[in-house]
Amino acid sequence: MKIALAQLNYIIGDFNFNTSKIISAIREAKTKGADLVVFAELCVCGYPPRDFLEFSEFIDSCENSAREIAKECNGIACIIGLPTTNPKTEGKDLFNSAYFIENGELKTVVNKALLPNYDVFDEYRYFEPAVQFDCVDFMGYKIALTVCEDLWNINDNPMYVACPMDELISQRPDLMINIAASPFAYNHDEERVQILGDNCRKYKLPLFYVNHIGAQTEIIFDGGSLVFDEEGSLLDEMPYFQEGLKIYEFENGKVKGFKPIVHDPQGDIGQIHDALVLGIRDYFKKSGFTKAVLGLSGGIDSALVCALAAEALGPENVMAVLMPSEYSSDHSIQDALDLVKNLGCQHEVIPIKEATLAFQQIMMPVFKDLPFSVAEENIQARSRAIIVMAMSNKFGYILLNTSNKSECAVGYGTLYGDMAGAIGVLGDVYKTQVYKLSEYINRERDIIPRNSIIKPPSAELRPGQKDSDSLPEYDVLDAILFQYIELKKSSSSIIAMGFDEALVKRVLKMVNVAEFKRNQAPPILRVSPKAFGMGRRMPIVGKYLS
Repeated sequence: MKIALAQLNYIIGDFNFNTSKIISAIREAKTKGADLVVFAELCVCGYPPRDFLEFSEFIDSCENSAREIAKECNGIACIIGLPTTNPKTEGKDLFNSAYFIENGELKTVVNKALLPNYDVFDEYRYFEPAVQFDCVDFMGYKIALTVCEDLWNINDNPMYVACPMDELISQRPDLMINIAASPFAYNHDEERVQILGDNCRKYKLPLFYVNHIGAQTEIIFDGGSLVFDEEGSLLDEMPYFQEGLKIYEFENGKVKGFKPIVHDPQGDIGQIHDALVLGIRDYFKKSGFTKAVLGLSGGIDSALVCALAAEALGPENVMAVLMPSEYSSDHSIQDALDLVKNLGCQHEVIPIKEATLAFQQIMMPVFKDLPFSVAEENIQARSRAIIVMAMSNKFGYILLNTSNKSECAVGYGTLYGDMAGAIGVLGDVYKTQVYKLSEYINRERDIIPRNSIIKPPSAELRPGQKDSDSLPEYDVLDAILFQYIELKKSSSSIIAMGFDEALVKRVLKMVNVAEFKRNQAPPILRVSPKAFGMGRRMPIVGKYLS
């Protein structure tokens, strides 16, 4: 039996696009002699469809697409993922299902049981868990077909007595096939290989695993579809951050022509780079946008975003707007000009001094003789937002937000100012990682000017301002934030690690107090195990650990 794994990039709700892409892959697999081609979880509609699932027309479109796909399955079988209607009157209205289609007809429906309801997942909101499990018979083999977590079972959900594989193994299957929607995080590839390999060893079965590729707003899928032998040894992994179709031959319980390999991860920074480029590119492509605009200050954050955008969209489609104020240093302006020259992107220089002075004069009767404060600083940031949004409205550019995760965490940003944007490129990237990513961008030649990397970071909103005036040094700040956000450690646990008690309590209070800002921030490209946004849901007025 020849099995093709199709690792494709889908668009949520674009049934014509997804169906055409699936049919094209079926035809390619058939010409290459495959007997079965396997697609990812909910591939027909795209993942995650969220509240689209509440529209009956959406479910009808899934079924219509499945019928079109079935027409192509003559001389070849396929497995596709889609939501299906629960025929029973009790429980949720839908199942998260896998269709096994053979000879133009639906042969078997496999429904998902272990529905994830953590971090970015909320499948239990929509789907009813399956309670019946049967293998699929095909070409003399018994296939244990599962949907994502039904094989992983990493959460030990007490709602279920056993994971589906514990039921299916009694039917003596010959192999496992798992269709998944496993989002990217920089540490997830190693975890994925380990967990899937452990399950192969547990059940003494080989595994064919297929994942999504592509970005769906904030969630990024990295591909990396996998094949294991019955001993849990990794035999092959498909490319990361790329589409692909590959055929494997399975005979007498073995995957022919492959020997065990060692998973060789690219490295966190390289993976984050590739994920961010894919995230930007897909956000624009799937939304129908082509051109980006951003404010370019000469600092490292905006320089990095500009470089990533130029790589993702082409430098000709990136407009960098330099908006110097009376506090901007000459070297910051020159650093920004050097960057646009290195990248070859478009740029405009629009000073904001006159605009900010006009606003200050307007407010003078109200502010009277009160001293210069954060109010005047924020007028500058909001003046810049007015300019880049005007560029967006006039020319159809889409604004990229340049705030990093460290700033987002502690509220070091101006609402309706530098926090504006359609998508947050670095909102899940700590400042210390920003430096590493910039060095990665410069790995072959200097693209981001060295001065942007080595100079002390500053918002340049008052004379001589540095970030360190308001914040701890970033290596210390990021270490505390990582323990609190990613690892969910308490203040007492972080203090016990040796961090200064007053500093820890101050940082955690800043994080909690800034929740109202993050609720008004743009969606953020998720590259870590715990990103701000849909994966971290905190009460705005909560006082815990404040």
